[in-house]
Amino acid sequence: MLKTVLITGGAGFIGSHVVREFVLKYPQYQIINLDALTYAGNLENLKDIQDSPNYTFIKADITDAVHIRTIFEQYKPDGVIHLAAESHVDRSISNPLEFVMTNVIGTVNLLNAAKEIWETNYEGKRFHHISTDEVYGTLGESGLFTEDTSYDPHSPYSASKASSDHFVRAYYDTYELPIVLTNCSNNYGPNHFPEKLIPLCIHNIIHKKPLPIYGDGKYTRDWLYVIDHAKAIDLVFHKGKVGDSYNVGGFNEWKNIDLVKELCKQMDEKLGRQSGESAQLITFVKDRPGHDLRYAIDATKINKELGYVPSVTFEEGLSKTIDWFLENEDWLNNVTSGDYQSYYKKQYRDS
Repeated sequence: MLKTVLITGGAGFIGSHVVREFVLKYPQYQIINLDALTYAGNLENLKDIQDSPNYTFIKADITDAVHIRTIFEQYKPDGVIHLAAESHVDRSISNPLEFVMTNVIGTVNLLNAAKEIWETNYEGKRFHHISTDEVYGTLGESGLFTEDTSYDPHSPYSASKASSDHFVRAYYDTYELPIVLTNCSNNYGPNHFPEKLIPLCIHNIIHKKPLPIYGDGKYTRDWLYVIDHAKAIDLVFHKGKVGDSYNVGGFNEWKNIDLVKELCKQMDEKLGRQSGESAQLITFVKDRPGHDLRYAIDATKINKELGYVPSVTFEEGLSKTIDWFLENEDWLNNVTSGDYQSYYKKQYRDS
């Protein structure tokens, strides 16, 4: 049976890799990419598949309930993969309401549209909500986040994602909407918008600009290669248990300062610079309010139940990521021009 899959946020970083995975792997599916094309949405991310016969792009904002309902009525998707979200913690501190509107109201609009168009005939239907490990709060020096870890969000961003997760589960409990949910660790890889740590540092190393590191640099994150994440989403969407959730991690814990030093080392080698040259650009800046010390995902469940295993080590994935950015400097220069520059100066000033 032909399937129509609606992917929200499909022009963004993670979303574009999910769209590509589905368009290329499932030519029998019709893939609808719905994106508002805000600052982080970029159709250049999908130039290689934009003319595929099983691909359609729709510019729409998930906060517009009427438009979303119209799209569902027109395309009648069998599945929804919901990635559209405001995701940058710093921006959520500056403008929390924007995160409430997109991450909470937008998610509820999609849930309502799916519930209404499917009319309780849920056979063959699936609503896959993608969330973050940040909803769990922070860890000490030991321990891991499991699917049973209590929610304890500390930023407006993570609070908005936690709320959206609760709504998704509530629609399963109340209306029996066939949902699955994944919580992922920090993603990295090609097409990453350069407000996040790794692409920001790659860009700055290329141009020999300071590398801004919050606080003492000892904040620890688990890093997930975005292409591996797209494959995990494919697995959960097709094989995950309805009503269940899965943590997706890369089994790669790194302190920010150690990560940046590894990045500097690889960049020096690839750019033909002296060893240690780029590390001299490291600059410690004022810490972020409510900064969580450590995130670490226990991905045992998705490994045992669905057979998910990351394909690369962090060092390998980082090398592939650097190569992509060095080979696509036009893309990088394009997205770091204009309004982003004024935001960058405001956000990372050392005062």
